[in-house]
Amino acid sequence: MGGGRKRRRQRDCSDAPPTMHPRNRYASSAPDFAALAALYPSFAPFVSVSASAGGGRATVDFTDFAATRELTRVLLLHDHGVNWWIPDGQLCPTVPNRSNYIHWIEDLLSSDLIPRISNSSETVRGFDIGTGANCIYPLLGASLLGWSFVGSEVTDVALEWAKKNVESNPHLAGLIEIRNANEVPCSSKSETVAEEAVRESTSEPVENVVRSIPPILVGVVKDSEIFDFCMCNPPFFESMEEAGLNPKTSCAGTAEEMACPGGEQAFITLIIEDSASLKNSFRWFTSMVGRKANLKLLVSKARAVGASVVKTTEFVQGQTARWGLAWSFIAPRKMVVRSSIPGKVHYSFMLQGLHRGNGAFQVLKSAEAFFCASNLSCKTDSLSFSIDVTLSDEQTEAAILDGDDLPGSIEDNSTKLHSTVTGASFRISVFEQMPGTLLIRGSLLNKSVSGTFSSLFSQLEETLKLEFVSKAR
Repeated sequence: MGGGRKRRRQRDCSDAPPTMHPRNRYASSAPDFAALAALYPSFAPFVSVSASAGGGRATVDFTDFAATRELTRVLLLHDHGVNWWIPDGQLCPTVPNRSNYIHWIEDLLSSDLIPRISNSSETVRGFDIGTGANCIYPLLGASLLGWSFVGSEVTDVALEWAKKNVESNPHLAGLIEIRNANEVPCSSKSETVAEEAVRESTSEPVENVVRSIPPILVGVVKDSEIFDFCMCNPPFFESMEEAGLNPKTSCAGTAEEMACPGGEQAFITLIIEDSASLKNSFRWFTSMVGRKANLKLLVSKARAVGASVVKTTEFVQGQTARWGLAWSFIAPRKMVVRSSIPGKVHYSFMLQGLHRGNGAFQVLKSAEAFFCASNLSCKTDSLSFSIDVTLSDEQTEAAILDGDDLPGSIEDNSTKLHSTVTGASFRISVFEQMPGTLLIRGSLLNKSVSGTFSSLFSQLEETLKLEFVSKAR
């Protein structure tokens, strides 16, 4: 499923531009089209040499479906040992972009944030929602990392070709199951959720929704099944007309893959609602997001259904950016990842260009909600526009045991565990610099949790900028 969206070129010059995932094999060097054309004669007709492209560099016309399909076929075969093909009219994935998503999920699974489900198997097991005729995620996950997959689909052509792509790779066939999701009747709950999602995101008549969005997880996932994650490249657009607005990419893809009433916002909302019913069946729920403007609402929806942790990231390929959304209902093993810069006691960032209604008080309340959602104790002073945040004894001990403080011996940490920490851990203050501009400052009060403080403050900055700065643009 899914389509593309060109990202804005404007970026704060002080920020390093996002890059591909460091483990993506194409991060350090892009595919050499000329070399591939020499090795695979079927690819050669699609490669041209442009005098304006870096002194005669070989290029491919990405608006040509046949060219992008052959490139994908060659990359999968050459770099991953995967045999692959799709018929005309099906969505053709780009291998580097899809690899970014796989490696991000690998990061989520390898972190200690969310523990494994107790009765899950040793082999990582994923569920690909709408795997498509291309079956790209199961093929990449199985070939790169040895993961097993269930890939769901609803159209006859997609089911047929996904199975063919699996069967064409006997060394991976035992790891991948293709499942027909269209055999599951849509529940009344799914109908209600779909109608609400469409009302929020489009003027499309809600009676079109039920026949346009088939079952996603509930009913497709079997009662006894346990998965480490689900993933999805959702239909980004509300219509095929909207999907064809980008003239720089090939608009191949079926209506089921590219569009649905309400677009990606409605579709991912259904995943979130389904996840609440399957919270004990998945370690992580994830989805790709095509529009950054949708992230804030989707993050809020995930938290509203009770997610204990919500994560976001950005995927980059050339001039195209997409985003990743992940959430879990499992209690986190530890709050945050250790900071790589210990010892700093003051942090700050600016919120600029705010609307008149978004002042210091509104930002302060959002900051308070952020910390409360992380199960931290907050004492808010609305007169001084500050929040004192306190970690529990257990959270403080966990931070010390994880080496959150300056490096020390085992005896040093043991001593600290026996000394009771009193008072707040850190303080957040909001200052108005000028109309429309706020300074948010964090001050560390308990140096034994410096790593936790710096990581939480970075997450707070990301959350507030997403909520207030993105809204102001």
